[in-house]
Amino acid sequence: MRKFVAPEFVIGENARLLAGRYAKNFGVHHVCVVTGPGIIRAGWVKDVTDSLDAEGIGHTLFSGVSPNPRDSEVMNGATLYGEAGCDAIIAIGGGSPIDCAKGIGIVVSNKKHVLEFEGVDNVPVPPPPMICIPTTAGTGADVSQFAIINDTKQRVKIAIISKMIVPDIALVDPVPLTTLSPELTAHTGMDAITHSIEAYVSNASSPVTDLHALESIRLMRDHLKAAYQDPLSIEERYQTMMGSLLAGLAFSNASLGAVHAMAHSLGGYSDLPHGECNALLLEHVAEFNFDACPDRYAAINAILQPTSGEGKTRGTKQDLVQALRSLRESLGVTVRLSDLGVTKNDIPELAKKALRDPCLATNPKKMTVADIGRIYERAL
Repeated sequence: MRKFVAPEFVIGENARLLAGRYAKNFGVHHVCVVTGPGIIRAGWVKDVTDSLDAEGIGHTLFSGVSPNPRDSEVMNGATLYGEAGCDAIIAIGGGSPIDCAKGIGIVVSNKKHVLEFEGVDNVPVPPPPMICIPTTAGTGADVSQFAIINDTKQRVKIAIISKMIVPDIALVDPVPLTTLSPELTAHTGMDAITHSIEAYVSNASSPVTDLHALESIRLMRDHLKAAYQDPLSIEERYQTMMGSLLAGLAFSNASLGAVHAMAHSLGGYSDLPHGECNALLLEHVAEFNFDACPDRYAAINAILQPTSGEGKTRGTKQDLVQALRSLRESLGVTVRLSDLGVTKNDIPELAKKALRDPCLATNPKKMTVADIGRIYERAL
Protein backbone atom coordinates (compact mmCIF):
# COMPACT_ATOMS: atom_id res chain seq x y z
CA MET A 1 0.00 0.00 0.00
CA ARG A 2 1.16 3.52 -0.80
CA LYS A 3 -0.19 6.99 -0.07
CA PHE A 4 0.39 10.19 -2.03
CA VAL A 5 0.40 13.63 -0.41
CA ALA A 6 0.38 16.87 -2.42
CA PRO A 7 -0.54 20.50 -1.78
CA GLU A 8 -2.64 22.80 -3.92
CA PHE A 9 -0.44 24.53 -6.46
CA VAL A 10 -0.73 27.09 -9.24
CA ILE A 11 1.90 26.94 -11.98
CA GLY A 12 2.43 29.59 -14.61
CA GLU A 13 3.91 32.95 -15.46
CA ASN A 14 3.37 35.54 -12.69
CA ALA A 15 1.81 33.04 -10.27
CA ARG A 16 3.76 34.82 -7.51
CA LEU A 17 1.44 37.82 -7.88
CA LEU A 18 -1.42 35.73 -6.45
CA ALA A 19 0.19 35.69 -2.98
CA GLY A 20 -2.01 38.48 -1.61
CA ARG A 21 -5.21 36.91 -2.95
CA TYR A 22 -4.42 33.53 -1.36
CA ALA A 23 -3.38 35.12 1.91
CA LYS A 24 -6.73 36.92 1.97
CA ASN A 25 -8.52 33.62 1.25
CA PHE A 26 -6.87 32.19 4.37
CA GLY A 27 -8.30 35.07 6.41
CA VAL A 28 -4.92 36.16 7.78
CA HIS A 29 -3.96 39.63 8.94
CA HIS A 30 -0.15 39.74 9.22
CA VAL A 31 2.27 37.55 7.26
CA CYS A 32 5.85 36.62 8.08
CA VAL A 33 7.70 36.72 4.76
CA VAL A 34 10.72 34.39 4.89
CA THR A 35 13.35 34.87 2.20
CA GLY A 36 17.02 35.54 1.51
CA PRO A 37 19.00 38.69 0.70
CA GLY A 38 19.59 37.71 -2.93
CA ILE A 39 15.86 37.28 -3.56
CA ILE A 40 15.22 40.73 -2.10
CA ARG A 41 17.88 42.28 -4.35
CA ALA A 42 16.35 40.61 -7.41
CA GLY A 43 13.02 42.34 -6.70
CA TRP A 44 10.86 39.24 -6.31
CA VAL A 45 10.01 39.93 -2.67
CA LYS A 46 8.63 43.39 -3.48
CA ASP A 47 6.26 41.84 -6.01
CA VAL A 48 4.86 39.66 -3.23
CA THR A 49 4.66 42.35 -0.55
CA ASP A 50 2.96 44.68 -3.05
CA SER A 51 0.30 42.00 -3.58
CA LEU A 52 -0.17 41.78 0.19
CA ASP A 53 -0.44 45.56 0.44
CA ALA A 54 -3.11 45.54 -2.27
CA GLU A 55 -5.21 43.24 -0.08
CA GLY A 56 -4.59 45.25 3.10
CA ILE A 57 -2.53 42.48 4.71
CA GLY A 58 0.39 43.43 6.94
CA HIS A 59 3.79 41.78 6.65
CA THR A 60 7.09 41.43 8.47
CA LEU A 61 10.25 40.41 6.62
CA PHE A 62 12.67 37.77 7.90
CA SER A 63 15.72 37.40 5.65
CA GLY A 64 18.29 35.93 8.04
CA VAL A 65 18.53 32.61 6.20
CA SER A 66 21.79 30.93 5.18
CA PRO A 67 22.20 28.64 2.13
CA ASN A 68 22.04 25.68 4.55
CA PRO A 69 19.40 26.91 7.05
CA ARG A 70 20.58 26.69 10.62
CA ASP A 71 18.62 25.76 13.73
CA SER A 72 19.39 29.19 15.24
CA GLU A 73 17.94 30.92 12.19
CA VAL A 74 14.70 28.98 12.54
CA MET A 75 14.45 29.97 16.19
CA ASN A 76 15.23 33.63 15.39
CA GLY A 77 12.50 33.60 12.75
CA ALA A 78 10.03 32.07 15.19
CA THR A 79 10.81 34.78 17.73
CA LEU A 80 10.24 37.50 15.14
CA TYR A 81 7.00 35.82 14.03
CA GLY A 82 5.65 36.00 17.59
CA GLU A 83 6.85 39.54 18.30
CA ALA A 84 5.27 40.85 15.09
CA GLY A 85 1.94 39.13 15.75
CA CYS A 86 2.04 37.11 12.56
CA ASP A 87 -0.61 34.52 11.71
CA ALA A 88 0.74 33.07 8.43
CA ILE A 89 3.98 32.51 6.52
CA ILE A 90 5.02 33.16 2.93
CA ALA A 91 8.33 31.63 1.85
CA ILE A 92 10.07 33.05 -1.22
CA GLY A 93 13.27 31.41 -2.39
CA GLY A 94 15.00 28.12 -2.94
CA GLY A 95 15.09 25.20 -0.57
CA SER A 96 16.81 27.11 2.23
CA PRO A 97 14.17 29.82 2.83
CA ILE A 98 11.35 27.33 2.32
CA ASP A 99 12.83 24.79 4.76
CA CYS A 100 13.53 27.57 7.26
CA ALA A 101 9.93 28.77 6.89
CA LYS A 102 8.65 25.26 7.54
CA GLY A 103 10.82 25.11 10.66
CA ILE A 104 9.46 28.45 11.86
CA GLY A 105 5.91 27.21 11.35
CA ILE A 106 6.59 24.06 13.34
CA VAL A 107 8.14 25.99 16.23
CA VAL A 108 5.45 28.65 16.55
CA SER A 109 2.68 26.04 16.62
CA ASN A 110 4.37 23.48 18.87
CA LYS A 111 6.42 25.74 21.19
CA LYS A 112 9.57 23.59 21.16
CA HIS A 113 13.05 23.83 19.67
CA VAL A 114 13.12 22.86 16.01
CA LEU A 115 15.61 20.02 16.57
CA GLU A 116 13.05 18.20 18.73
CA PHE A 117 10.99 17.38 15.63
CA GLU A 118 13.64 15.34 13.81
CA GLY A 119 12.39 12.17 12.15
CA VAL A 120 9.09 10.98 10.70
CA ASP A 121 5.64 12.15 11.92
CA ASN A 122 6.93 14.03 14.95
CA VAL A 123 4.96 17.26 14.36
CA PRO A 124 1.73 16.99 16.42
CA VAL A 125 0.27 20.47 15.80
CA PRO A 126 -0.08 21.84 12.26
CA PRO A 127 1.88 25.00 11.41
CA PRO A 128 0.03 28.22 10.50
CA PRO A 129 -1.06 28.75 6.87
CA MET A 130 1.93 28.63 4.53
CA ILE A 131 2.35 29.85 0.96
CA CYS A 132 5.52 28.89 -0.90
CA ILE A 133 6.95 30.65 -3.94
CA PRO A 134 10.00 28.74 -5.25
CA THR A 135 12.71 30.73 -7.04
CA THR A 136 14.78 27.76 -8.19
CA ALA A 137 13.91 24.74 -10.34
CA GLY A 138 15.31 22.07 -8.11
CA THR A 139 14.34 22.02 -4.48
CA GLY A 140 10.79 20.63 -4.56
CA ALA A 141 10.42 21.92 -1.00
CA ASP A 142 7.37 23.92 -2.07
CA VAL A 143 5.35 20.70 -2.49
CA SER A 144 7.12 18.26 -0.16
CA GLN A 145 6.67 16.94 3.36
CA PHE A 146 10.41 17.34 4.08
CA ALA A 147 12.34 20.08 5.88
CA ILE A 148 16.13 19.89 6.20
CA ILE A 149 17.70 21.94 9.01
CA ASN A 150 21.36 22.25 10.02
CA ASP A 151 22.08 21.20 13.61
CA THR A 152 25.00 23.55 14.14
CA LYS A 153 26.21 21.96 17.37
CA GLN A 154 26.44 18.45 15.92
CA ARG A 155 27.42 19.76 12.45
CA VAL A 156 24.83 17.58 10.74
CA LYS A 157 21.63 18.19 8.80
CA ILE A 158 18.46 16.76 10.31
CA ALA A 159 15.36 15.76 8.36
CA ILE A 160 11.86 16.59 9.57
CA ILE A 161 9.33 14.55 7.59
CA SER A 162 5.62 15.07 8.16
CA LYS A 163 2.50 15.71 6.10
CA MET A 164 1.83 18.50 8.62
CA ILE A 165 4.52 20.60 6.89
CA VAL A 166 3.25 20.22 3.34
CA PRO A 167 2.58 23.86 2.32
CA ASP A 168 -1.03 24.94 1.91
CA ILE A 169 -0.32 26.25 -1.56
CA ALA A 170 2.67 26.60 -3.88
CA LEU A 171 2.73 29.45 -6.41
CA VAL A 172 5.10 28.01 -9.00
CA ASP A 173 6.29 30.83 -11.23
CA PRO A 174 9.05 30.56 -13.87
CA VAL A 175 9.74 34.31 -13.97
CA PRO A 176 11.96 34.50 -10.83
CA LEU A 177 14.22 31.86 -12.38
CA THR A 178 15.38 34.40 -14.97
CA THR A 179 17.72 35.97 -12.41
CA LEU A 180 19.35 32.66 -11.43
CA SER A 181 23.03 32.43 -12.29
CA PRO A 182 24.15 29.64 -14.64
CA GLU A 183 25.88 28.00 -11.68
CA LEU A 184 22.72 27.94 -9.55
CA THR A 185 20.68 26.82 -12.54
CA ALA A 186 23.02 23.84 -12.92
CA HIS A 187 23.20 22.96 -9.23
CA THR A 188 19.47 23.20 -8.57
CA GLY A 189 18.64 21.40 -11.81
CA MET A 190 20.91 18.52 -10.84
CA ASP A 191 19.16 18.48 -7.47
CA ALA A 192 15.82 17.97 -9.24
CA ILE A 193 17.26 15.19 -11.41
CA THR A 194 18.67 13.53 -8.30
CA HIS A 195 15.25 13.78 -6.61
CA SER A 196 13.62 11.98 -9.53
CA ILE A 197 16.26 9.30 -9.92
CA GLU A 198 16.34 8.51 -6.21
CA ALA A 199 12.54 8.48 -6.00
CA TYR A 200 12.32 6.11 -8.97
CA VAL A 201 14.79 3.58 -7.52
CA SER A 202 13.54 4.03 -3.94
CA ASN A 203 12.22 0.95 -2.19
CA ALA A 204 9.14 3.06 -1.31
CA SER A 205 8.33 4.01 -4.91
CA SER A 206 4.88 3.43 -6.40
CA PRO A 207 3.29 3.61 -9.86
CA VAL A 208 2.17 7.16 -9.07
CA THR A 209 5.60 8.39 -7.97
CA ASP A 210 7.14 6.59 -10.96
CA LEU A 211 5.01 8.64 -13.36
CA HIS A 212 6.15 11.90 -11.79
CA ALA A 213 9.80 10.86 -11.55
CA LEU A 214 10.20 9.67 -15.13
CA GLU A 215 8.41 12.66 -16.66
CA SER A 216 10.57 14.97 -14.54
CA ILE A 217 13.74 13.34 -15.90
CA ARG A 218 12.43 13.78 -19.46
CA LEU A 219 11.66 17.45 -18.89
CA MET A 220 15.06 18.15 -17.35
CA ARG A 221 16.81 16.24 -20.13
CA ASP A 222 15.09 18.38 -22.74
CA HIS A 223 15.14 21.77 -21.05
CA LEU A 224 17.76 22.11 -18.29
CA LYS A 225 20.73 22.70 -20.58
CA ALA A 226 18.66 25.12 -22.68
CA ALA A 227 17.73 27.10 -19.56
CA TYR A 228 21.39 27.06 -18.51
CA GLN A 229 22.38 28.51 -21.88
CA ASP A 230 19.44 30.90 -22.27
CA PRO A 231 18.49 32.03 -18.76
CA LEU A 232 15.95 34.62 -19.91
CA SER A 233 13.78 32.12 -21.79
CA ILE A 234 10.49 31.93 -19.90
CA GLU A 235 9.52 28.80 -21.83
CA GLU A 236 12.68 26.89 -20.85
CA ARG A 237 12.39 28.12 -17.28
CA TYR A 238 8.75 27.01 -17.18
CA GLN A 239 9.66 23.51 -18.36
CA THR A 240 12.42 23.14 -15.76
CA MET A 241 10.04 24.46 -13.08
CA MET A 242 7.55 21.79 -14.13
CA GLY A 243 10.34 19.22 -13.90
CA SER A 244 11.21 20.40 -10.40
CA LEU A 245 7.55 20.30 -9.34
CA LEU A 246 7.11 16.72 -10.54
CA ALA A 247 10.38 15.68 -8.91
CA GLY A 248 9.21 17.21 -5.63
CA LEU A 249 5.94 15.29 -5.73
CA ALA A 250 7.87 12.09 -6.49
CA PHE A 251 10.44 12.28 -3.70
CA SER A 252 8.01 13.69 -1.15
CA ASN A 253 6.08 10.43 -1.43
CA ALA A 254 8.79 7.88 -2.33
CA SER A 255 11.59 9.47 -0.28
CA LEU A 256 15.22 9.54 -1.41
CA GLY A 257 18.43 7.55 -1.04
CA ALA A 258 22.16 7.53 -0.52
CA VAL A 259 22.95 10.58 -2.66
CA HIS A 260 20.89 12.79 -0.39
CA ALA A 261 22.08 11.09 2.78
CA MET A 262 25.67 11.78 1.77
CA ALA A 263 24.93 15.30 0.54
CA HIS A 264 23.20 16.13 3.82
CA SER A 265 26.29 14.98 5.68
CA LEU A 266 28.49 17.21 3.53
CA GLY A 267 26.15 20.16 3.97
CA GLY A 268 26.01 19.84 7.73
CA TYR A 269 29.71 19.08 8.26
CA SER A 270 31.36 21.29 5.63
CA ASP A 271 28.53 23.75 4.77
CA LEU A 272 28.73 22.89 1.06
CA PRO A 273 26.05 23.71 -1.56
CA HIS A 274 23.44 20.95 -1.56
CA GLY A 275 22.78 20.78 -5.30
CA GLU A 276 26.45 20.71 -6.14
CA CYS A 277 27.05 17.87 -3.67
CA ASN A 278 24.23 15.88 -5.26
CA ALA A 279 25.68 16.48 -8.72
CA LEU A 280 29.11 15.21 -7.68
CA LEU A 281 27.81 12.13 -5.87
CA LEU A 282 25.01 10.98 -8.18
CA GLU A 283 27.02 8.93 -10.69
CA HIS A 284 29.02 7.19 -7.96
CA VAL A 285 25.94 6.19 -5.96
CA ALA A 286 24.20 5.00 -9.13
CA GLU A 287 27.22 2.82 -9.88
CA PHE A 288 27.01 1.29 -6.40
CA ASN A 289 23.22 0.79 -6.49
CA PHE A 290 22.89 -0.40 -10.09
CA ASP A 291 22.90 -4.16 -9.44
CA ALA A 292 20.05 -3.83 -6.91
CA CYS A 293 17.59 -2.60 -9.56
CA PRO A 294 19.21 -2.75 -13.02
CA ASP A 295 15.90 -2.52 -14.88
CA ARG A 296 15.01 0.73 -13.13
CA TYR A 297 18.40 2.28 -13.82
CA ALA A 298 18.18 1.08 -17.43
CA ALA A 299 14.84 2.90 -17.76
CA ILE A 300 16.48 6.08 -16.48
CA ASN A 301 19.34 5.64 -18.93
CA ALA A 302 16.87 5.12 -21.78
CA ILE A 303 15.50 8.61 -21.06
CA LEU A 304 18.90 10.24 -20.65
CA GLN A 305 20.28 8.56 -23.79
CA PRO A 306 17.38 7.87 -26.17
CA THR A 307 18.27 6.17 -29.44
CA SER A 308 16.67 6.75 -32.82
CA GLY A 309 15.70 4.39 -35.62
CA GLU A 310 16.27 0.72 -34.91
CA GLY A 311 19.16 1.22 -32.54
CA LYS A 312 18.91 -0.36 -29.12
CA THR A 313 19.12 1.75 -26.02
CA ARG A 314 22.23 1.05 -24.02
CA GLY A 315 21.55 -0.04 -20.47
CA THR A 316 24.76 -1.11 -18.77
CA LYS A 317 26.09 0.32 -15.55
CA GLN A 318 28.94 1.98 -17.43
CA ASP A 319 26.50 3.59 -19.88
CA LEU A 320 24.47 5.09 -17.07
CA VAL A 321 27.49 6.40 -15.19
CA GLN A 322 28.79 8.02 -18.37
CA ALA A 323 25.39 9.56 -19.13
CA LEU A 324 25.19 11.12 -15.66
CA ARG A 325 28.78 12.36 -15.87
CA SER A 326 28.22 13.86 -19.31
CA LEU A 327 25.07 15.64 -18.12
CA ARG A 328 26.87 17.07 -15.10
CA GLU A 329 29.83 18.26 -17.15
CA SER A 330 27.61 19.79 -19.84
CA LEU A 331 26.25 22.06 -17.09
CA GLY A 332 29.72 23.20 -16.06
CA VAL A 333 29.89 21.10 -12.88
CA THR A 334 33.42 19.80 -13.31
CA VAL A 335 34.95 20.14 -9.84
CA ARG A 336 35.50 17.30 -7.39
CA LEU A 337 34.83 17.19 -3.65
CA SER A 338 38.52 17.79 -3.01
CA ASP A 339 38.23 21.10 -4.91
CA LEU A 340 35.55 22.10 -2.39
CA GLY A 341 37.88 21.47 0.54
CA VAL A 342 36.88 17.92 1.48
CA THR A 343 39.83 15.76 2.48
CA LYS A 344 40.37 12.06 3.04
CA ASN A 345 40.57 12.74 6.76
CA ASP A 346 36.98 14.04 6.71
CA ILE A 347 35.55 10.86 5.24
CA PRO A 348 35.17 8.72 8.41
CA GLU A 349 33.07 11.42 10.10
CA LEU A 350 31.09 12.17 6.93
CA ALA A 351 30.34 8.48 6.38
CA LYS A 352 29.27 7.94 9.98
CA LYS A 353 26.80 10.83 9.79
CA ALA A 354 25.46 9.78 6.38
CA LEU A 355 24.75 6.29 7.70
CA ARG A 356 22.34 7.79 10.26
CA ASP A 357 20.44 9.89 7.71
CA PRO A 358 16.79 8.76 7.27
CA CYS A 359 17.08 8.99 3.47
CA LEU A 360 19.31 5.92 3.56
CA ALA A 361 16.34 3.78 4.68
CA THR A 362 14.84 3.89 1.18
CA ASN A 363 18.06 3.43 -0.77
CA PRO A 364 17.60 0.32 -2.99
CA LYS A 365 20.78 -1.30 -1.67
CA LYS A 366 21.91 -1.68 1.92
CA MET A 367 25.05 0.28 2.73
CA THR A 368 27.74 0.04 5.38
CA VAL A 369 29.87 2.89 6.64
CA ALA A 370 32.73 1.42 4.59
CA ASP A 371 30.59 1.50 1.42
CA ILE A 372 29.77 5.15 2.00
CA GLY A 373 33.40 5.97 2.66
CA ARG A 374 34.49 4.40 -0.62
CA ILE A 375 31.91 6.43 -2.55
CA TYR A 376 33.14 9.64 -0.95
CA GLU A 377 36.68 8.67 -1.94
CA ARG A 378 35.67 8.17 -5.56
CA ALA A 379 34.16 11.65 -5.60
CA LEU A 380 37.24 13.35 -4.08
